[in-house]
Amino acid sequence: MLLHMAEMNGPITSESLAAAMHTNPVVVRRLMSGLRQAGFVSSAKGHGGGWVLSCPLAAVTLGDIHNAVGSPALLAMGNRTESPGCVVEQAVNAALDGACREAEALLLKRFNSITLADLSKDFHRRMTGGGFTRKDIEHAL
Repeated sequence: MLLHMAEMNGPITSESLAAAMHTNPVVVRRLMSGLRQAGFVSSAKGHGGGWVLSCPLAAVTLGDIHNAVGSPALLAMGNRTESPGCVVEQAVNAALDGACREAEALLLKRFNSITLADLSKDFHRRMTGGGFTRKDIEHAL
């Protein structure tokens, strides 16, 4: 959402962001709440209002965003029960726990090294390399 906002020349509504993300405006508002608390976005009320970026893209990493939206689990895999009675499940859980912790630590390390400016640069490279115009970019948003 933040990259979409970076391409806008003014505020964008939760409804417009939701349409671009193929989700519900309530989901957008919930995420924006955490991003606002982190200082990444602000909202403008009234006619022509909406969400705006309130920080430079180079100052925000994917790790920062992950933290701002509540640090959701990065891996869908995990233990189904904390203390299983089945010895087989205990052995599997023990093996998976360490692997999942290591994988998540690697992901978070990488997230902390990728800024929104990096992603924006890649987006623009892909758009211009694909022969897209500014009008195409605006339509995509």
